[in-house]
Amino acid sequence: MLESHQASGPPVGALDSDGTLGIDGAWVFTPHIHADGRGSFLEWFQGSDFQSRAGYRFEVAQANCSVSGRGVIRGIHFADVPPGQAKYVTCVSGTVIDVVVDLRAGSPSFGRWAAVQLDDRARRAVFISEGLGHAFATRSEEATVMYLCSTSYEPAHERGINPLDPEIAIAWPSDVEPILSGKDTHAPSLAQARADGLLPDYAECLAHAARLVSPGGGQ
Repeated sequence: MLESHQASGPPVGALDSDGTLGIDGAWVFTPHIHADGRGSFLEWFQGSDFQSRAGYRFEVAQANCSVSGRGVIRGIHFADVPPGQAKYVTCVSGTVIDVVVDLRAGSPSFGRWAAVQLDDRARRAVFISEGLGHAFATRSEEATVMYLCSTSYEPAHERGINPLDPEIAIAWPSDVEPILSGKDTHAPSLAQARADGLLPDYAECLAHAARLVSPGGGQ
């Protein structure tokens, strides 16, 4: 399942042949699964593949694991840039709808979201660069999601947008009542966060990315 949409505009293409999602700085990695009578084996992260796409090495500062019941929505979460927090996300058990939202003020795709199904069958992973928002909804009775993060959790730099904001209009599953944390329920709308100056600046996000690919900046 792959979708993408831009607030106040028509849907854009879902998933290109190279795994891009129509939002600069986000893509899907589909691993090759080796299966036999014993089970299966796969590489869900490949440093060389990541570096060929991003132009720098992904430095892991923290690894997270979340377990969620059916209907749970987590997000939309992002961090100030700088320092920012890039994420490499996969679902190791169950099924989730994983969503990337462009929250970078001034971006050509500002307000656009893209969704991809992550599950324990295809074993896809999604990369979300600094400045983009991330959220997911659990489709199975329970799902376990793993994240590789480029920076450690810093509460002072953590931000959120209400995942049910009608301006963003994410097409969450309609067959189950959404379950949100109090923090996500009371998170500001996209418009309010922009008015309050809480959103990452697109130019600063580009400058941050350029620093990562410069000699010594992230290699």
